[in-house]
Amino acid sequence: MSHKVAFSFADGKTLFFPVQSHEILLDAALRNGINIPLDCREGVCGTCQGRCESGQYSQDYVDDEALSAQDLLERKMLTCQTRVQSDAAFYFDFDSSLCNAAGPGRLKSIVRAVEQVSPNTAILHLDAGVDGQKLDFLPGQYARLQVPGSEGMRSYSFANRPNESNQLQFLIRLLPDGLMSNYIREHAVIGDEILLEAPLGAFYLRHVDKPLVFVAGGTGLSAFLGMLDEIAERGCGQPVHLYYGVRNAADLCETARIASYAERIPGFRFTPVISDPSPDWDGKRGYITEHFDLAEFRDQDLDMYLCGPPPMVESIKQWLADQTLERTRLYYEKFTESNT
Repeated sequence: MSHKVAFSFADGKTLFFPVQSHEILLDAALRNGINIPLDCREGVCGTCQGRCESGQYSQDYVDDEALSAQDLLERKMLTCQTRVQSDAAFYFDFDSSLCNAAGPGRLKSIVRAVEQVSPNTAILHLDAGVDGQKLDFLPGQYARLQVPGSEGMRSYSFANRPNESNQLQFLIRLLPDGLMSNYIREHAVIGDEILLEAPLGAFYLRHVDKPLVFVAGGTGLSAFLGMLDEIAERGCGQPVHLYYGVRNAADLCETARIASYAERIPGFRFTPVISDPSPDWDGKRGYITEHFDLAEFRDQDLDMYLCGPPPMVESIKQWLADQTLERTRLYYEKFTESNT
């Protein structure tokens, strides 16, 4: 029996490899060409430490000078002493280059559909299973896609969870004169080949042990669709509240898909917020922070995930700081839409 393990690094790269039952994690990493920095290999020096983001594991021996009791509560671990008991993901606060490890792979995909989901947004459906190479990624990560007919690359979050057939979705904002936008509007044909580089990014769904607050701005929703697909499939045992902010009601997309999560995820709530609504919009108006339930944040530990334009992310970070919400753990990703 083997388990699939992901190692993610501070430079946004993620590497996947198998670990045999009862095998020491460090041994499995080295066997797969991932040379994690190490020294003593005895659980004493702490050189090979990381943090378990998801999954079950045990450690043979950890010296209290290598990891404190608080470190252990925060799921920090030593690869030289760790044995995984399930599929798992680990994070290391250094660049993957220190491990002499290969970066994200490139693979070929085929356009299967282009679906218009709002006046300014489309979902690009790709089949990346055409060459038989399995693509692994963590829900929330992104890929860089080469725009057909050019050398230009554009980055988009996966809008679905990993699957065996490598069927992928990307939520794409259609800009007035963007390179990918023009391709999708004017040139995309079923069967077109698109090269993609993945997986990338340090924004992904961690081990869920607290209620979740997801905050999406615009096409930042894409990352959360992947996370919610994962939660709906695997469960998490915690309530999930998705806030989704856009400028106009017409920009709201995938609302039927979002509504379906309420049937599949116990405790799921959805709050759309329109910053510049028309008079007939009868929902939440203004900025997302105006509609946060402060009592919800103060009364319990929470994990908050943010994905959207930098001004939105910065405003919410400032709101959290102003409210001194120390019980809220924050993960975020800013994106800036290309103008070309």
